[in-house]
Amino acid sequence: MSSRVVVGMSGGVDSSVAAALLVERGVDVVGVTMRVWPWKESDEPTRRFGSCCGSEAVDDARRVARELGIPYYVLNMEAEFDRAVIGPFADEYRHGRTPVPCVACNVDLKFGSLLARARAWDAAGVATGHYARVTRDEASGRWLLWRGRDARKDQSDFLWPLRQSQLAAAHFPVGDLDKDHVRAHARRLGLVTADKPESQEICFVPDDDYRGFLRRRDPDLFQPGPIVDGDGRVLGTHAGVAAYTVGQRRGLGLGLGQGSARYVVDIDAAANRLTVGPAADLERDRLTATRVNFIACDPPREPLRVQARIRHSHRAAPATVVATGAGEAEVVFDAPQRAITPGQSVVWYRDDLVVGGGVILR
Repeated sequence: MSSRVVVGMSGGVDSSVAAALLVERGVDVVGVTMRVWPWKESDEPTRRFGSCCGSEAVDDARRVARELGIPYYVLNMEAEFDRAVIGPFADEYRHGRTPVPCVACNVDLKFGSLLARARAWDAAGVATGHYARVTRDEASGRWLLWRGRDARKDQSDFLWPLRQSQLAAAHFPVGDLDKDHVRAHARRLGLVTADKPESQEICFVPDDDYRGFLRRRDPDLFQPGPIVDGDGRVLGTHAGVAAYTVGQRRGLGLGLGQGSARYVVDIDAAANRLTVGPAADLERDRLTATRVNFIACDPPREPLRVQARIRHSHRAAPATVVATGAGEAEVVFDAPQRAITPGQSVVWYRDDLVVGGGVILR
């Protein structure tokens, strides 16, 4: 089997050190940056793609590749990125959901299109700078996904849709390190990315202004509609369902006075209506997930005890998962959780092992 590995280089320190570690292990490394932004960037800063997708990132990745002595290429994947990531990102907001675009990018591009191209170059797999780990269970032959050693930087919740064939070809060289060690390693090697700041949350959205990005892409996402309470009484007017997410408090413009805080508790895109309520209305003890992928086991026939995580910043909570068929599962928490949000990922764990995950449907 080929020892060649293609490293997705974003121009940041994590992917730079991922490439460096593989070189140090004697692996035949090829560095690649996916060009997912327009070749001619706008002169207006607010219309440019984010820092990890721009021309500066390419320059940094190219310099790192030169310092490591590896070949480096920039692949034009703009059309694929628009189809697999940006289009679905806008569609989810159109349907009143709050998506996680990094998940689609990982499964469809980095370990989809890029992996297919890597195999055409006689490469055994693709490596990235994700803080996660992959092992193979010798008894079952199943590939397993684990949290990264650095709990603060763990990114396993962005990788839960990866299939067995993708996990078999996935390499996460920094998954056993913490961020401080990664930066220290980059400094020892004199890499230009050693002290580069963290990239923004959504790479293709300038200044984290996703509303502005969506408004430019599709103004029809921002049609005003009613804001109602739990009894259906109209309290105000919203600026378009794409501007809101479940649990949101700011920007509602209701002016109800001190002690009357209201939060978005439901988004009905079909009716173009927001429902708001007090904080207590955000508490739910169950959810339905779709597009479910079990990694550590086949879909269980019996209820499965796990710790479930409903967003990247959420601390996993004890729960029971029931596979209901047709790619869906029900997750029942031992205690109610705040602001379970359709469109976000729910990922279930046993300690550091990723059992599986899905997309929150309701």
